[in-house]
Amino acid sequence: MENREFARELEERTKRFGVEIIRLCCRLPNSPEGRAIRNQLTRSGTSIGANYREANRARSRADFRSKIGICASEASETGYWLEIIGEIGWAPDENLAGLKKECEELLAIFSSIGKKTK
Repeated sequence: MENREFARELEERTKRFGVEIIRLCCRLPNSPEGRAIRNQLTRSGTSIGANYREANRARSRADFRSKIGICASEASETGYWLEIIGEIGWAPDENLAGLKKECEELLAIFSSIGKKTK
């Protein structure tokens, strides 16, 4: 797979992930705690794809590396919020399993890309 094709597919994958995060967030409780976590999860989960898209349009290698680091950081944060939601019991494990797996895979991808660009 060529770099451009990989980048295009990863952009689409991160966008799909963001959409699924938003769908999950729409089902969280409308309590002060639910709104706080919904806000955090929506921001971090959608930020992964937004920052990856920006990385692909970076002006320099340093800018690319910085954006990829943000993608990894946001994926890590998203994983944290998914764990919290699971432990609170706001979503069944079977609903979270796919999102958690995808989040872990995205974190691994961005961590690997970050190491290769150093």
